[in-house]
Amino acid sequence: MLTRQLLLSAVAVVAAVPTTRGANFEVDPSHTSVVFSVSHLGYSYTYGMFRDVKGTVEFDKASPEASKFSFTIDAASLNTMNEKRDEHLKGADFFNVKQFPQITFESTAVAPAASSDGKTLYNVTGKMTMHGVEKEVTLPIELLGEGETPFNDYRAGFMCQTTLKRSDFDMDFMVGPIGDSIGVTVSFEAVKK
Repeated sequence: MLTRQLLLSAVAVVAAVPTTRGANFEVDPSHTSVVFSVSHLGYSYTYGMFRDVKGTVEFDKASPEASKFSFTIDAASLNTMNEKRDEHLKGADFFNVKQFPQITFESTAVAPAASSDGKTLYNVTGKMTMHGVEKEVTLPIELLGEGETPFNDYRAGFMCQTTLKRSDFDMDFMVGPIGDSIGVTVSFEAVKK
């Protein structure tokens, strides 16, 4: 009898714990940042961001391999706080936003990654399309936290810090004076549907 009561109590506790097992989320654009940095002449770094980002996440913390990440960035939303430079970056020498209006990422595999400092990390492999070129990339994504919020919703927060080579996406104008390696940081909150 005592064993049965303990078992029922354990089941009740597990059922009461919030979980994101197999949950669908929508990326909250107002709490999402896509920031990039590039070396200029080797003397300084220029920073910019994309202001229009949409995405969905299917997140299963218990079985990460069942998770999926999908993002679409409006390439024309690029902003480096310099209008003349922004117009050049949006033009044919770089992003060519008229011909290639979107940057997309669609995951194909998610796997837990080792962490020496207690962080929850995943290697998210998928197809990134930018400037009309599709490449397979693996992005390191960290789960920053998750839970109920004061806004009566359930959110999960993630961050990705990586480096991409623009020449891999056929953006090789002035590689050398302008860096080829682009530092990218994406921080986003996703709201459970």
